[in-house]
Amino acid sequence: MGKIVVTEFVSLDGVVEAPAGEDFVHKDWTFAFDRGDDGERFKVEEALGADALLIGRRTYESFAGAWPHVDDELGDKYNSMPKYVVSSTLTDPAWNNTTVLAGDVIAEVTTLKERFDGEIQVPGSIQLVQDLVEHDLVDELHLMMFPVVLGTGRRLIERTSDMSRWRLIDALTVGEGIMVTTFERAASGRAR
Repeated sequence: MGKIVVTEFVSLDGVVEAPAGEDFVHKDWTFAFDRGDDGERFKVEEALGADALLIGRRTYESFAGAWPHVDDELGDKYNSMPKYVVSSTLTDPAWNNTTVLAGDVIAEVTTLKERFDGEIQVPGSIQLVQDLVEHDLVDELHLMMFPVVLGTGRRLIERTSDMSRWRLIDALTVGEGIMVTTFERAASGRAR
């Protein structure tokens, strides 16, 4: 069975919108901070540890516009690994090794998780992450928290129908005070 790992850049007030290269009032807000060698190493090792990507259409378009032109270890990894994009509008993905999941998102991801062996990484993809958290499909959260309050923007978790429990399994500070945390879903899942 696969393990779904969500990876996000997040502000102190929970904003995950447009950390880099998108149209937003605080465009490129993560670039104001130096992640340092340890932060860069964490992100590369995290990406290299993934066996597949699961992403929403907007994240897919961003990645598919950039990664096919990158010729290094990370580019090779992203370009060769299986990619699953959740979209009701994308029909002919140009990025190699991409499968479109166009049906019921929760059913499709549940099936993917059951039949896939390895780590399925979900970078960005805010709406998809919210749906996956709501349906207890996320196994780990990797959050790189930047020391900034943005005051506006889409948040990682807007609302859920119930509380869920998570356990901190790792935390370190990198670069200019950026906290890198890893949480795993508690065995009990939903707290009822």
